Amino acid sequence: MKLRIETFSSVKGGSAFFKAIGHPLAAAKAHALFAELAAAGPLALYDPLGLAPELLSLYDLSQADVRAAYVQKIEALGDSILGLAVQPITQLPEAQVSTLLVIAFDAGRLIEPVRALVPAGCRIVSLDAIRLPDTMLTNTRRYLDPLNFATNFAFLRDAGGHHTRLVTSDYWSGWGAPKPPSVWFMLLAENGCELAQWQTTIPARGASLVVDSREVRARFGLGEFTGTLFVHVLGAAGHEVVKYALDTYGDADTVLSCTHDANAWPSELYAGLPAPADGERVVLWIQNSHPIAIPPHEIGLNLMGQDEIRWLEASIPPFGTLALDVAKLFPEVHWPQQMEIQAGKYFVRPRYEIFQRDGRSRIAHANVERNDLQPDPAIPSLAKLMGKGFVLPAPIFPTRRWRNLVLPTPMATTQHSLPLAAKVYDAQGTLVAEQFLGNMPRNNCALLDVNELLSRQGIELDYGHVELTYDFRDGGQADGWLHALFRYIDNDCGHIAETSFGAHVYNTPLTYKNEPQSYAGTPPGLSTRLFLRLGDASMDSFCHLIYPASTPWHPHSTTRLELYDGMGQAIASHTVHIPCSGSLHWRYSETFDALVRQAAGDNAYVLVRDTSCRLFGYHGLIRDGLAVAMDHMFGF
Repeated sequence: MKLRIETFSSVKGGSAFFKAIGHPLAAAKAHALFAELAAAGPLALYDPLGLAPELLSLYDLSQADVRAAYVQKIEALGDSILGLAVQPITQLPEAQVSTLLVIAFDAGRLIEPVRALVPAGCRIVSLDAIRLPDTMLTNTRRYLDPLNFATNFAFLRDAGGHHTRLVTSDYWSGWGAPKPPSVWFMLLAENGCELAQWQTTIPARGASLVVDSREVRARFGLGEFTGTLFVHVLGAAGHEVVKYALDTYGDADTVLSCTHDANAWPSELYAGLPAPADGERVVLWIQNSHPIAIPPHEIGLNLMGQDEIRWLEASIPPFGTLALDVAKLFPEVHWPQQMEIQAGKYFVRPRYEIFQRDGRSRIAHANVERNDLQPDPAIPSLAKLMGKGFVLPAPIFPTRRWRNLVLPTPMATTQHSLPLAAKVYDAQGTLVAEQFLGNMPRNNCALLDVNELLSRQGIELDYGHVELTYDFRDGGQADGWLHALFRYIDNDCGHIAETSFGAHVYNTPLTYKNEPQSYAGTPPGLSTRLFLRLGDASMDSFCHLIYPASTPWHPHSTTRLELYDGMGQAIASHTVHIPCSGSLHWRYSETFDALVRQAAGDNAYVLVRDTSCRLFGYHGLIRDGLAVAMDHMFGF
């Protein structure tokens, strides 16, 4: 059964309450509080805001002597809490209890109207007892302000010759933060126990933030570890989303991969988990995001489009991490089959890692599968006004060296079919090939080999991109939540990189619902601000920028590649022009000369800025002839 917590709503956005009660520092206080209540004699609960189900999902009050439960809202009468029928708060004077727990933060304003109803000698406590210190709050006047809980989880490992590196920058100053924020970290081991905690102040506006597992291990004198890094930004502005790039690298030069941020809201379902190909082992990293253990048979996998769910028999401790070998639950599945993850809201968007027989590995993430989405009958008619409408773009690497594969991935429970077409464009924006993929059934999405599509027409492509769009010639339905996995195989060295993402409407002044999406306000989003992290001296960084357009837009972009040093100081800028429906693949070493790169130094980054159009980008690290890492970029 899924946890009864509210995490994210497409209407209201992210919830702060589950973050407030599940924060590692709050959890330690909460366990102590509830142990005290269990020993304090008869207890009554007052739930004026309807938060009891969430609180009791993460904490156990079964040892307490709970005699009664009260509510403020008449509409809530008929509900129950811990098996007790709730009563109106006006009946509190009749309670024979020694303590009243008010299930709310900032509880003073809720307590005052009912204080006269509290029986003589009855102590009042509230969730304010588990508050974080005011020094960790952006808004001390409203505890559940989402900005107080700008938190996220990261996978951090320093073991077996594998290392991890989290990279982001201070983008909150650009959203109006009066000073660069501080960042509080807690590192949690596989068993969920705390390994270390520390706080870092970002030294300047726009400065980069880097956490390297090797440095953390040396700083705290740790042994090998694999677990969770909890990240809390103090002094955030604009929004509470903590975005980062996560690189996996190794003692061997062939170990190199990267992935995206974790998405801070645990979901009931995830999808896009690929089955192993020949000679591969697929591991799903499950990072418990809560201060409660995940019981056996709560996490499961099923083959996409099939009802049989196979459940994990193991328990995962609070904040613990478990590596689930997919073959232990589904030994018979094989790429390009894919699986759904029954997550029950126990963890944030998970990573998976694929280990090849030759010792190489790669890491990527699954995506949130929607269970609140219905097919939209208006989408087929959007072509009259919005051209291609929803577009999902991805790079094509040189076909002489790379095999480029596309696997559509159903990402909503109501997607029973996917009516799709693929269009291939060269770097100049010329349509060179296209293929109708059909009205594909949910349980049998076809793998598209872009190289084969091009070779049938005698085409070799240096660089370009492929777009997935809806195509209703054989019927079918759509909801705009179109996703796919993109896999790139280096034929020379055998290294593989992959990433996945979803579709949006691009570069049209018309709007439909929340599209074209904007990071900085209401739609349409017609500008670009993308973050490109740069690797160390042992590798080069690349970026593949795509200029998709649902309807014809400006013939060329006017795109600035702005180089900043680790302190957020502008070092150099380079302007490029990308054709509409075209793309640009560029490398850091070729775009900025050695003197400029030397001036930028370590922990430098590039902002991709364009006020004329919305670009989509992919970033990567490369050791020529050895390894490559890639994922989609993030904007802010």
